[in-house]
Amino acid sequence: MLRWSVIFLVIALIAALFGFTGIAAGAASIAKILFFIFLVLFALALIGGILLVKKK
Repeated sequence: MLRWSVIFLVIALIAALFGFTGIAAGAASIAKILFFIFLVLFALALIGGILLVKKK
């Protein structure tokens, strides 16, 4: 998922470079949403792993 976030970020940067502001804004917002989803999933996996290790 982090890879998709970086891909959309690159698309946004290229679109902004060529002046396609609407596409750049859309790609940047998608990249931001995917990045925050990745962070939430990472935090949940980290907490779950810590709790699993403490149980043993």
